Amino acid sequence: MEAGKGSLTTALLLIAAGFGAGQLAPPVLLQRTQHLPRTPAPQQRPWVVPTPNPIPAELTAEERRDIEVFRAASASVAFITSVALRRDFFTMNIFEIPQGSGSGFVWDREGHVVTNYHVVQDANAVRVTLADQSEWDARIVGVAPDKDLAVLRVEAGPEHLVPLPVGSSARLLVGQRVLAIGNPFGLDHSLTVGVVSALGRELRSPSGRLIRDVIQTDAAINPGNSGGPLLDSAGRLVGINTAIFSPSGASAGIGFAVPVDTVATLVPQLIKHGRPIQPGIGIVPVADRYAQRLGIEGVIIRSVSPNSPAQRAGLEGLATSRSGRLILGDVITAVNGKAVRTLDDLLHAFEEAGVGARVTLTVERDQRRRQVSVTLVALE
Repeated sequence: MEAGKGSLTTALLLIAAGFGAGQLAPPVLLQRTQHLPRTPAPQQRPWVVPTPNPIPAELTAEERRDIEVFRAASASVAFITSVALRRDFFTMNIFEIPQGSGSGFVWDREGHVVTNYHVVQDANAVRVTLADQSEWDARIVGVAPDKDLAVLRVEAGPEHLVPLPVGSSARLLVGQRVLAIGNPFGLDHSLTVGVVSALGRELRSPSGRLIRDVIQTDAAINPGNSGGPLLDSAGRLVGINTAIFSPSGASAGIGFAVPVDTVATLVPQLIKHGRPIQPGIGIVPVADRYAQRLGIEGVIIRSVSPNSPAQRAGLEGLATSRSGRLILGDVITAVNGKAVRTLDDLLHAFEEAGVGARVTLTVERDQRRRQVSVTLVALE
């Protein structure tokens, strides 16, 4: 943790001058929403449930299973359109500009619909078309830009709402069969089938933070499928289709989904609070780029909040000597023995532990290392 005096002084002076704010990396891999023609006002269309064609007996067991899963899950998948409101300069009338579209799915019978944050992030108004073709104005209940998640709510009766069964992403295996369902452009439901190509991937969210434990699949995820469900072969939700790897914007055989274990943790928080509950200890960190300039692997504490777990644990931030020179305080280098190299690593470790958990921090100051035990609290 040593660095030259010149670089240390320069970096700390920059921090003191107020350049310590975090720098967000540009979003990558996220699908672009598709611009649509102007949508008409919501209306309730008469709907007759179509009778599905019988499944031919000569199909393989896998084909029959995929068809059955698709038919059951399609009742839960919705088409989402977002619009921005603009005022005409001359007439002062307000009119709508279509922003884009995506997919989503019914979470519960109270009318909550889950989708990607980037599908609705610039919207003044959102409309949801359910599987029975009924159209509803939706209210944005809560968003988690760090995880590319959003929860909407429609005032639809339970007869319109078919929630998806929720599975687990922790038990997924590479090579396991998965099905991606969407409602691109409102044309009709679509199905692509593939396997889990890799686990534990990382994806940059719209806010710039990394989404951890992302599922990679070769099931084609096309523009307009953002926010749709990724299912296992039993029809259980295991992820939310969120991105494709493609320079052209079309599917190139590599898709990514936010794991359902992350979704299942955050959706109740978004419904109740409108935002994720971030566990923390009450510190203001220094931006990673300054730690890198100093050759430090860890999170430098800039300041400690009064009456916080960090203060009670004796953690200290930057200090100033009598001569006006900044003095480095504590640097967090590990949580529960797992190395912390960046602020994102620290936040992820806190999120995994959760509010109320007691964690052990490895902290360094003046080339001395010590263990500090703190209890995580919910940050405002």
